[in-house]
Amino acid sequence: QVNLVESGGGLVQAGGSLRLSCTASGISAEIWAMGWYRQAPGKPRELVARVTSVGSAEYADSVKGRFTISSDNAKGTSSLQMNALKPEDTAVYYCNAEVLLNYGTDYWGQGTQVTVSS
Repeated sequence: QVNLVESGGGLVQAGGSLRLSCTASGISAEIWAMGWYRQAPGKPRELVARVTSVGSAEYADSVKGRFTISSDNAKGTSSLQMNALKPEDTAVYYCNAEVLLNYGTDYWGQGTQVTVSS
C-alpha cells in the first residue's frame, strides 16, 4: 500500500535549523506535486511548500526566505530545509503527494512534530 515516511522533526530553539525528509512508496501514478503541510493546535492545516510536476516551487509567505524545499516527484522524495525557525513554526508537519488519479488523490505521511522554543 501507499506509504509516506517522514523524518527530521524535533525540538529546537528559536533561530535554529531542522531538515525534514520524506520518501513515498507504493505510488504507481504520476505524482503531480509533492511537498509539506503543517497544522498547529487549533488551526487548520496549511501549505508550507511544494514542488509541482513542472518544477515550480511554492512557499507560504510566512516561510519565504527561511525554508527551502527540494522534491524529486519522479522518485517520490522531498526534503524541507528549515532555517531561522520561530516559535510560530511549531506544528505537526505532514509530507504530501498529490496524484492525478480519480479526479485527484492526496497521500499523507503520519506527521512529524516540530517544536520551536523561545
